Amino acid sequence: MSATLNASTLLAVPLAPLAGAILAGVLGTSFGGNWFGRRLSHTLCILGVFIAFVISAMTLKSVAVDGARFNETLYTWMTIGSLKMEVGFLVDGLTAMMMCVVTFVSLMVHIYTIGYMEEDEGYNRFFAYISLFTFSMLMLVMSNNLLQLFFGWEAVGLVSYLLIGFWFTKPTAIFANMKAFLVNRVGDFGFILGIGLIAAYGGTLSYTETFAKAGELAKMGFPGTDWMLVTVICICLFIGAMGKSAQFPLHVWLPDSMEGPTPISALIHAATMVTAGIFMVTRMSPLFELSDTALSFMMVIGAITALFMGFLGIIQNDIKRVVAYSTLSQLGYMTVALGASAYSVAVFHLMTHAFFKALLFLAAGSVIMGMHHNQDIRWMGNVRKYMPITWITALLGSLALIGTPLFAGFYSKDSIIEAVHESHLWGSGFAYFAVMAGVFVTAFYSFRMYFLVFHGKERYDQNPDAHHGHHDDHGDHAHDDHAKPHESPWVVTAPLLLLAFPSVVIGYFTIEPMLFGDFMKDAIFIDREKHEALVKLAEEFHGPVRMALHGLMTMPFWLALAGVVTAWYMYLVNPALPAAIKSKAQPIYKLLENKYYMDWFNENVLARGARMLGVGLWKGGDETIIDGGLVNGSARVVGWFSSVTRVVQTGYIYHYAFAMILGVFALMSWFVWHESIMKLLGFGQ
Repeated sequence: MSATLNASTLLAVPLAPLAGAILAGVLGTSFGGNWFGRRLSHTLCILGVFIAFVISAMTLKSVAVDGARFNETLYTWMTIGSLKMEVGFLVDGLTAMMMCVVTFVSLMVHIYTIGYMEEDEGYNRFFAYISLFTFSMLMLVMSNNLLQLFFGWEAVGLVSYLLIGFWFTKPTAIFANMKAFLVNRVGDFGFILGIGLIAAYGGTLSYTETFAKAGELAKMGFPGTDWMLVTVICICLFIGAMGKSAQFPLHVWLPDSMEGPTPISALIHAATMVTAGIFMVTRMSPLFELSDTALSFMMVIGAITALFMGFLGIIQNDIKRVVAYSTLSQLGYMTVALGASAYSVAVFHLMTHAFFKALLFLAAGSVIMGMHHNQDIRWMGNVRKYMPITWITALLGSLALIGTPLFAGFYSKDSIIEAVHESHLWGSGFAYFAVMAGVFVTAFYSFRMYFLVFHGKERYDQNPDAHHGHHDDHGDHAHDDHAKPHESPWVVTAPLLLLAFPSVVIGYFTIEPMLFGDFMKDAIFIDREKHEALVKLAEEFHGPVRMALHGLMTMPFWLALAGVVTAWYMYLVNPALPAAIKSKAQPIYKLLENKYYMDWFNENVLARGARMLGVGLWKGGDETIIDGGLVNGSARVVGWFSSVTRVVQTGYIYHYAFAMILGVFALMSWFVWHESIMKLLGFGQ
């Protein structure tokens, strides 16, 4: 352990945002008497996150340059036998990178919120929530044991529930946050089963001790089956990741989370909650490397998510939902990389994606503000004329998203595609097709949105909802769709500019140390003899410049270019074509519009089935069998027996004397009858 990393300094990273959240959430709201005003509340929250970012940046420098590491227990909560439940930190290359990404993106979102939520009555409450969200994510990524990981895991889920339903007077927001909460509970059930199996068979919750026993776990079978225990553990853990990182079929909550304010959409979708699953699988790589079955399962699930969620982005008209489905698709890319044992590539894409996706969400929010809270891209057009800073930053984010050479997204996305191509696990063929097709799909829906919003004719006066005040992104503020757009204030545009810079250059400067250097050497374990994808990538890598130049001649670049050109032709040159295609392909359009009927299935089959089962158990099991049979039935039997007893218990002596005579007569008759029978059978003398 390096002297540059000490427990007190590291402890300040999560506690600084927590302090801001508590002060703003208690003293800045009616709960604590509204002692703090808006300015003081947002200053405290931003200061807390800024302190966390500065310490995180210093930690990253110590880890990357000086080779510093930290792995210590800070507090022992309880000990049950040999099982210790502790709070501690593990800081290595993976953790240091995540700490910087989380705190930097969160800092940008905090600053952006000053302008975006300016008119909202819950201003202080919102700042308290996003600071608490930052604290939860930091506790998750800094943990050195499964108990603390689970605490952070559940905490981000709880705060996301509060943030998605921030405008709690809107029925759609309440439905969305409940949906997110319930779907995540499904994944978390699998996650806690995986943790429980590790605790039961490994006897520990510590990462270090668990990984040391990985070889022993790999030799065990799951009781009563032919499955390897480690395969069951990994699949259970990944089910947790499917919920948190929105993988098919547990993806349904994420698009509806757009009901929350735009700043939290950026925070959830870019650097915090949805990346938790990717981080967790990467952290548990020593276990996942022992099960090819689990790796193949991840690869196929990721491929389905990457391709089919991208298709849904094509038909979306809400600017935030287009970006949301983009997030789903990119999370699928990361999961595919995990399945190919290219864990460092997955977290590399996690990092680059955090910057350009936060940029795109905040740019979308800026457009919403400039368009007077209109979110429908069909009624925009030529916005670049009025919002030049938002336009150029959105363009840079879109170019990064589609994997344009030299941009951040190019280095990570191309590395994923190559890693899948080099993988020989079951399902890699389908995964390779999916990620290649996804390149065209991503470019098409991204630039469909870009062209409809920033280019073409101005369509503000064609909005059929104009002058009909409706519930928009700020709850109940009516707006005039005919008003011209306007550029956002500096507290909104400054974070856009600060996020645009890493969206362009971060991939160029970090690909070599993160993928082929020693930065992740002790954070990720790969069996390079069985899983050669990263070895092949290292052999073919000759520097970021040559990789970018080579990228201009590869299929992904031409597919992306084809997607951009197709979007340009369909929405700027020949805008009548999309409507004609829609009329000719109504069944496909309806399938996409209904999101593959996943919501319908969940609501009408799973939810109704669960309700019918619950009612059946209630009526048939509880009321009929338990209450009616066991409880009330036993009472009725006792009552009947008592009523019979009352008949013979008259209180008259002659009745009792008569009963005694009858009893004596019955006994004498029994003995005589029994003796006679025995003699007839030859048993008597």
